[in-house]
Amino acid sequence: MPDIKVSTVTLMGKKHEGRGVPCEDYSLATQRDGVSVVVVADGAGSKQYTHARFGSKSACETVSELLINYFDALYYENREAAVRSLIIASVHVGFSKLIEQYKLDSLERLSCTLLFCAVKDRRVLIGHIGDGLIAGVSSSGIRPITMPQNDSAGRTYFVTAPHAADYLRIVKTTIDDFHGIALMTDGVQDSVYDENSGLCKPVIARMIETCAQGREKSEKEIASILSQYIVGASNNSDDSSFGILFFDGTKAPDSGKLIKSAEKFGKSSDTFKELQNELLPEVKKAKHIITSCGANPAPKGTPVQDEQEEVKSVAAKPAPVKKDEKEEAASETKMKIDSNSKEHSMWLLKVVALLELIAIIILLIKIFFNVGG
Repeated sequence: MPDIKVSTVTLMGKKHEGRGVPCEDYSLATQRDGVSVVVVADGAGSKQYTHARFGSKSACETVSELLINYFDALYYENREAAVRSLIIASVHVGFSKLIEQYKLDSLERLSCTLLFCAVKDRRVLIGHIGDGLIAGVSSSGIRPITMPQNDSAGRTYFVTAPHAADYLRIVKTTIDDFHGIALMTDGVQDSVYDENSGLCKPVIARMIETCAQGREKSEKEIASILSQYIVGASNNSDDSSFGILFFDGTKAPDSGKLIKSAEKFGKSSDTFKELQNELLPEVKKAKHIITSCGANPAPKGTPVQDEQEEVKSVAAKPAPVKKDEKEEAASETKMKIDSNSKEHSMWLLKVVALLELIAIIILLIKIFFNVGG
């Protein structure tokens, strides 16, 4: 079992610095009760999201505590939809306190993306809604685990969106083959990941490797890399957060063999909406067949059909009986009838005797009263 180390860094982007806007990213790394957690969030940047920085901080703190206190319950729950709904609900519980504190008129004021990774023993639980990137580093290289989530207009999804749980992606796996896991908001993702080819740049592995030096040195070196090559590289740079879970003692990738370029993904003009429309008639037909199938007889050879046939057979045919057995059965039936007749006669005699006794008692009572008169 490798030693797990964590670190996170959040830096304000030049764009926010120039406008006098506070940093809206937040990141948190915690280790407690055998659970290691890293959470990063990016507060929404538009003007209507007035308190997004408070939302990103609250979301990180809430989810971190949830994962530490209830890791097993979340990991072993098979209903993924229930897990996604619970996580979003817990974030909204935290947001409700902010709404009361700041007298906000809408949940949307607190909008943010959310990326998290929690590890307990060898188990890994990952979640991601919105843009940003979670990448895994192993001895064989770097690969995306969850990719940025944007719609056709380039807009992303927030924890405050209607049906937010539908957009929250959950990954359950183990640390086997991982050397480290990196989480980043889009301020970093835009510089180290190519969406067109799915390529994760080697600098991700370099930043993960800093954790081998311990948290303090790691965070100092990551801040230096972000400041020099990402945040400081443009006057229009965004807030940037980078978090790491490092599995010390595992095999690192060969830096000389890391892929530095890749071809773009192929893409057709098909859309999911077109797929839905194409499949809809068949789905309707299938639904009708499924809902009416209860009226069909069970197929032959199934336990239900065999049982039905057996019941019919027994009801339709008497059991075969040998000649001697027939005579014996008839004799036995006659004895039962005779016995029943005798019992019936005895009961009848008893009833008659009882009635006679009652009549005698009534007569004696009458005589007694007449004599007394």
